[in-house]
Amino acid sequence: MYRALRSAGTAAIALAGAGGLAGLWLAAAVGLSGAAGAQTPEGGTVKAQHGDWQVVCKPPPPGAKHEVCALVQSVTAEDRNNIGLTVYFQRFSDGKRVLRVFAPLGVLLPPGLGLKIDDKDVGHAPFVRCHNFACYAQVVVDAPLIEQLKNGKTAVFIIFQTEEAGIGIPISLAGFGAALAALQ
Repeated sequence: MYRALRSAGTAAIALAGAGGLAGLWLAAAVGLSGAAGAQTPEGGTVKAQHGDWQVVCKPPPPGAKHEVCALVQSVTAEDRNNIGLTVYFQRFSDGKRVLRVFAPLGVLLPPGLGLKIDDKDVGHAPFVRCHNFACYAQVVVDAPLIEQLKNGKTAVFIIFQTEEAGIGIPISLAGFGAALAALQ
């Protein structure tokens, strides 16, 4: 688990059902080839661009009054264009903030997803679920990590294809603070 976070695995499984908020984003957030694509999620609209982060919104799900918005960034590994991640950050109406990272199929699940911000080890989180196009890890984000993300320059998410082979994929934090302010 992240040292400063608690796992949101139970919530993630509940949200991933048909019609759940995660269900709105899962297929759209990750390309079917296993690499994350820098594309607008189907049915989503880019409302703003802040640095390297997009604020993407989708129409409200049935029964909801407000559109569903998230901060989104998709990247591929610098040395392996078939390995990518999509990072998704959402603030729920109850104030809960969730970070969800989609990784390609074939990722080794037991080590989970590692995170470093500006070369400082933050910890790791378990993968919650795999679908036919991606696996994802999800955590509820606390205030100290929000500050690290807002003030940092680069987050490196680490996935494993084998127990010995970790792959660090950098995500720019440029614009995260402004995008977060726009999300609220």
